[in-house]
Amino acid sequence: MPIVIDKDIPAYSILGKEKIFVMEKGRASSQDIRPLEIALLNLMPTKEETETQFMRLLSNSPLQVNITLIHTQTYKSKNTEAEYLDKFYKPFEEVKNQHFDGMIVTGAPVEQMSFEEVSYWGELEQIFDFTKTNVTSTLFICWGAMAALNYFYRVPKRALKEKLFGVFAHQKTIRETPEPLMRGISDEFHMCHSRHATVELADIKKHPELKVLAYSKKAGPTIVASEDNSQIFVLGHMEYDRDTLKKEYERDLSKNLPIQKPFSYFADKACTKVKMNWSSTSNLFYNNWLNYCVYQVTPYRF
Repeated sequence: MPIVIDKDIPAYSILGKEKIFVMEKGRASSQDIRPLEIALLNLMPTKEETETQFMRLLSNSPLQVNITLIHTQTYKSKNTEAEYLDKFYKPFEEVKNQHFDGMIVTGAPVEQMSFEEVSYWGELEQIFDFTKTNVTSTLFICWGAMAALNYFYRVPKRALKEKLFGVFAHQKTIRETPEPLMRGISDEFHMCHSRHATVELADIKKHPELKVLAYSKKAGPTIVASEDNSQIFVLGHMEYDRDTLKKEYERDLSKNLPIQKPFSYFADKACTKVKMNWSSTSNLFYNNWLNYCVYQVTPYRF
């Protein structure tokens, strides 16, 4: 089944060319199917790229998914035209009385700032509260995960001495009761990271209501969830495209920023070929989330 999005949004044509089943809203409205309602709060400056990455993953399931794109009102994007936001996104104020089956809160390039210094922090606190009452299951990504862990559980964000940058091996936590969210994922898998901060395992273990589902020796705890899977915190980037880290590396080099080659990412010394070894895990993880954490537990009418 497809995801349902506006046919004018760039992701529609991009995903269509990839033979991914997308459906425009007019056609979807004629079908007697109860689709899943998923909200995407996109905090990244690269709005088009980020929304396409998540839509690609959400489209790869037999479920029909309606996507609602949300932006903050207290911060005006410097990298995305206001016309684009007005056309494809909704401010939180406009959806705050709606219910969603699932929600994704992306990362943001602000992890070197304290939470209170972020211009839209007050609005984000309102959105976090909204996820507790109006959303069945929420995925918090990278900085979004650190922010949510701090807001809900007071888990501190800790600065790293140098940027965690590259593709790292992770170990799945083996639990007595099988974890549906991790079903089918290998005991060792890979995930991209690009961040200046982290959370520590010891701080998470202070909260018995949280479970660590995956850990990396280099990247630390990377998938954490509440016991009922209504809150899922992913410290890395499963959604990244093949060339996302490459473009970030080249951008930082062009700005003369201190940056190392992304760890275990390039397949050649010339840094032209990329070894993509995280995509199968990404697709399986998001399928599991939609199926086990959203579809099977959300009410027909929230």
